[in-house]
Amino acid sequence: MPDDRGTATPIPEASTPSPESGGRLMRWASYASVTAASVMIAAKLAGWIATDSVSVLSTLIDSFLDVGASMVNLIAIHHALQPADREHRFGHGKAEPLASLAQAAFITGSAAFLVIEAGHRLFEPRELARTEFGIAVIVASIAITLVLVAFQMYVVRRTGSVAIRADSLHYRSDLLLNLGVLASLLLVRELGWTLADPVLGVVIAGYILHGAWGIGRTALDHLMDRELPDEDRERIRGIATAHPGVHDLHDLRTRASGTQVFIQLDLEMDGEISLNAAHAIATEVMERVATAYPKAEVFIHQDPRGIHEPHHRVI
Repeated sequence: MPDDRGTATPIPEASTPSPESGGRLMRWASYASVTAASVMIAAKLAGWIATDSVSVLSTLIDSFLDVGASMVNLIAIHHALQPADREHRFGHGKAEPLASLAQAAFITGSAAFLVIEAGHRLFEPRELARTEFGIAVIVASIAITLVLVAFQMYVVRRTGSVAIRADSLHYRSDLLLNLGVLASLLLVRELGWTLADPVLGVVIAGYILHGAWGIGRTALDHLMDRELPDEDRERIRGIATAHPGVHDLHDLRTRASGTQVFIQLDLEMDGEISLNAAHAIATEVMERVATAYPKAEVFIHQDPRGIHEPHHRVI
């Protein structure tokens, strides 16, 4: 949720499948993305050769980058799904935002190339050929992309995957891109507006850059351990302090790493109770928080009420 610091780090929804089922969904989404992009590359390459359209070229370049980005996703998801080990005690979840950051770089590169090519065509317009074939290719690409995005969004709702979310955002951008290319080809064919082709290329490049910024910012939030949204922090605080054995809490720290969420907090309890009683209270609070956030690892430290520790953290 947006706040005064920008866009807060999203977290996975509470209704999620088992880790094994979620992992399978994420892998299938990656396979579907690579397959769809490969099919569209073949179709758009034929369309570009037939029409010599810069707008068709723009969507062809984007599909090439889709394959590259999706392959990065596939590798990253494979690593992200590996369980924690001796060298990586907190798991491998940050492989996902790293893949998203790579996607942002891919997308930015495609936009820069597109601006150069479109600028050249603005000063040296060319007549397009066989626009009907180009239109058929773009319509088929739109249909394939719609099916892929619908599947990706289903996977995101089920798993909360950052990498699949970034990939889906890219393909949703492709839908608008392809619709724009379709409009451009229709304008050229019906009205003879040859400048519509390069002008649309520049507009598409700007839109692609905007998408790259959003993907990169979300990835950096995860890599920099940004806090969860304020409403989630307040919810966690409310769950913990609702226990009758808890007087207060401090040092609440949260972060997301791919689909994994980490929650750490210090509970303040009556200093006269036994260690066993304090442990039981902390365990009950941990279970309540974990129920609300099933993809979270919860770490709780127990402090006697009124004891001020020498360190201080922002809460």
